[in-house]
Amino acid sequence: MNLSPDPWWPQAVLAGVLAADALISVRPPAFVRACLSGVGFPEDWWWSLVAIKLLAAAGLIVGLSYDGVGAAANAGVVCYFLAASYAHVRARFLRSEFWVNCLGMLALSLAALALSYGT
Repeated sequence: MNLSPDPWWPQAVLAGVLAADALISVRPPAFVRACLSGVGFPEDWWWSLVAIKLLAAAGLIVGLSYDGVGAAANAGVVCYFLAASYAHVRARFLRSEFWVNCLGMLALSLAALALSYGT
C-alpha cells in the first residue's frame, strides 16, 4: 500500500465535503436532525460529530504532506460511515437520509481511499 496519496485530489475533495458536513452539523437542518434522531443518537452528543468530522478533514489535509496520516484518516472515515450505516440498519431508519447521505458518504470515502491509496 502506498502511504502517500496519488492522486491527491480525492483526499482534498473528501476533506472539503467532511468540513462542509461538520459546519452544517453545527446548526443541523431538519434532514440532519431527522437522521440523528432516527437512529437514536442522543442530542447531547451531536457536538461530538462536528469535532470528529473536523478532525478527520484536518487529518486528510495533513496527510497530503505526511505519509500515512491521510491513509489512516481516510480509513477512519470509512469506519465512521460503516458504523453510521450499522446504526441506521439497527434502528431500521432506512429513509432517504440513509441511502443518500450515509451510504453516499461511505461510497465517497471508499472511492477516495481506493483512488489515492490503491495499488
